[in-house]
Amino acid sequence: MIAKIKGKIEYRKDKFVVVDVCGIGYKVHLTTYAMGKIAGIEDVDFFVHTAIREDAMDLYGFLSMEELDMFELLISISGIGPKAGLGILSIATPKTIKTAILNEDSSILTKVSGIGKKTADRVILELRNKVADMSEDEKEDAVSDSDAIEALIAMGYSVTEARDALKMVSAEIKDIGQRVGLALRSLGKK
Repeated sequence: MIAKIKGKIEYRKDKFVVVDVCGIGYKVHLTTYAMGKIAGIEDVDFFVHTAIREDAMDLYGFLSMEELDMFELLISISGIGPKAGLGILSIATPKTIKTAILNEDSSILTKVSGIGKKTADRVILELRNKVADMSEDEKEDAVSDSDAIEALIAMGYSVTEARDALKMVSAEIKDIGQRVGLALRSLGKK
């Protein structure tokens, strides 16, 4: 199995890149967030999930091991395939997804095309015990970030821009309005 890829981007498309590793090009499917993070970057390093089916071998790349772990948890659920897993990780961080599961909030999951209320409820039911290791502070941070990301997206920013801007805001600030305001300031400086 391929677990990690490091090389140069040869080709970019909407949802994948071709990474040249010593003369061999690997097609790696990415989240919208990852595509935004690597914009303009040639040398990349991805953690990879290799999916082998009867008729294909697909690679799914992630910027962190935490994203890869969440992806593998998501696709372990019946009804959640790799495309839906990428879709979920495109709109929310692994921490936000864990918090939604623990709070039994299916609204994040149902925002992804192809995931209805029943499938979202199944994900919550099956993953609740697997993600139960979050502290209360992590849960609060994830909830406020989820709301702040939604607010920034509603203002016209991309998921990537919103997530990156919120990373610049101190974790000490819990108020969503303040987090959005500070994120907007950092976005305005670009």
